[in-house]
Amino acid sequence: MSYLVPSEFVTKMVDSGESKIFMSTRDTLIRGYMAGAILALAAVFAVSITVQTGSALAGAMLFPVGFCMLYLMGFDLLTGVFVLSPLALLDKRPGVTLQGVLRNWGLVFMGNFLGALTVAFMMAFVFTYGFNTAGGDIAKKIAGIGEARTLGYAQYGVAGWITIFIRGMLCNWMVSLGVVGAMISTTVSGKVIAMWMPIMLFFYMVFEHSVVNMFLFPFGLIMGANFSIMDYFIWNEIPTVLGNLVGGIAFTGLTLYSTHIKTAPKRSFR
Repeated sequence: MSYLVPSEFVTKMVDSGESKIFMSTRDTLIRGYMAGAILALAAVFAVSITVQTGSALAGAMLFPVGFCMLYLMGFDLLTGVFVLSPLALLDKRPGVTLQGVLRNWGLVFMGNFLGALTVAFMMAFVFTYGFNTAGGDIAKKIAGIGEARTLGYAQYGVAGWITIFIRGMLCNWMVSLGVVGAMISTTVSGKVIAMWMPIMLFFYMVFEHSVVNMFLFPFGLIMGANFSIMDYFIWNEIPTVLGNLVGGIAFTGLTLYSTHIKTAPKRSFR
């Protein structure tokens, strides 16, 4: 699969982070929009499979198709830029500033949210035939996810909020490994295999992904689920975003960078 050694693909991670920081506003928004929309469609796809087969594993095994498509097309997820952009700052690349990193994060968040929201409206219209029917089992399942993963956490108070945060960390530990997976091979098949494994794991384990949630929860609200916009932000999106940020940087970005770019001095055993 034309595997690249870690020192090579970690350098590509830093290069990628630098290029994203200097990307134009238009291109960043378009790439973020398309990534959010494609991942939202993949979420519908996976939930549809789960409902129709009765197997959550089947849905998780096929969900990564959306992730692979969007990264092969060069689109950007918030969870990915959380890991890549800071590495360019850490590496002291010329012209890279904290303001540039934050700008990149903000634009990708906006693009992802608009893309996911577009698909939420489109799929709600499709499932309900223009809001003339209840939407069926799949729509009911997706709407139920929104209630379970807002009010379900809220009943535990601070412990529930921390639980979402940790699930967000675990999620982007895996998702960011998928982002890196797109860089460890020079062949399409190699990239897909490397991306598929961690994405399947995060989806089956029901970890919290901020961009997937940008579709699930607005869809639930459109379909009349029993939670509010504030419930969504306070009891899911905000702690999920923060968890995704910490998990991606701490478990993937910094670990790979520190041991493959900024390696410790080698010891002599003579």
